[in-house]
Amino acid sequence: VHLVESGGGLAQSGESLRLSCAASGRDFRIKDMSWYRQAPGNERELVSSITDDGTTDYADSVKGRFTISRDSARNTVDLQMNRLRPEDTAVYYCSCSVRERIMTTTLPRTYWGQGTQVTVSS
Repeated sequence: VHLVESGGGLAQSGESLRLSCAASGRDFRIKDMSWYRQAPGNERELVSSITDDGTTDYADSVKGRFTISRDSARNTVDLQMNRLRPEDTAVYYCSCSVRERIMTTTLPRTYWGQGTQVTVSS
């Protein structure tokens, strides 16, 4: 499974950006889709996630500002980021938990995108 992110870039405080992630491959079914971020010197942290039944979760720091959505038919997940703050500056990573068919069985796997930089200036 291959994940490709897009939509990162530069924004000023208070502006918006939208991140997109598309999953491709063969013989897999996506369960959860998530966005993580990692700022320099910090550990990678969960920003938001969405399950296959549409249940969402958000880090406290982004609640009310970020919205996650997915299109299960297209295997995509988006992150709408509004009212951006300088502390949102980080590399954002898309992650998918999937069930992948290997031979005659299916196995749980987690895949990561390459990351996209988001920089917010004050």
